[in-house]
Order: sequence, then structure tokens, then C-alpha cells
Amino acid sequence: MSETEDLKILAGDLIDFLNSLEASCVKMRQQIAKLFGPEKAGWDPAKIKWTQEQGTAGPFEKSEDINNTEFKAMLKDLAAHKGRMNRNGAFYWISTQTAAQSAENSDNPRRPEH
Repeated sequence: MSETEDLKILAGDLIDFLNSLEASCVKMRQQIAKLFGPEKAGWDPAKIKWTQEQGTAGPFEKSEDINNTEFKAMLKDLAAHKGRMNRNGAFYWISTQTAAQSAENSDNPRRPEH
């Protein structure tokens, strides 16, 4: 095998490992939530207005609820987690600005559809 092929195999193995590690973390958080209750965070996603969107990777929800205190608390929490986080089985992230978004709303959090 060439060095390039070896590196591709190694990269694939690392990705498989990281995916299994992430899945284990999600499962452990779910088990902890069953035992001790859900995480105590300063925001409730049910109190944020979400719209259904379709992306290249599938459906997700998007929010532009900028005047909502729950939304603002979520943005602070996301900022503390470098713009990406898992919480109660959902993945939240801050999108990058595209031509379809205004500059004012370029940091819209998104989450996968439930």
C-alpha cells in the first residue's frame, strides 16, 4: 500500500472512532438525565420560535427569534461552546452567513428536526 492509501485508512478509522465516541457521550447524557433529570440550562428550546428548513443534509429547524430572552440565553450558551453543542439529544449550532441571510441575522442557531 502507498502512504496515501495508509493515510486514508487511518483517517477513516479515526472518523469511525470519533463517531462512536460522540454516540457514547450522547447515550451517557441520556442515562444521566434519566437518573438525575435534564440538564439545568438557562434556556428552554420549547420557548423559542423555530421554523422548518430543508438543508443538503436533511431537515432542520432554524430560529430568528432575536427579541426572545430564551433565544438570547441560547446564543450565550452556544458562544460558550464555540458555536456548537449537543443538548438533550439535539444538536445546536450557529450558522455561517450566506447570501440569503441578512447581516443582522447571520448568527441564527439551528437544530435538527425532531
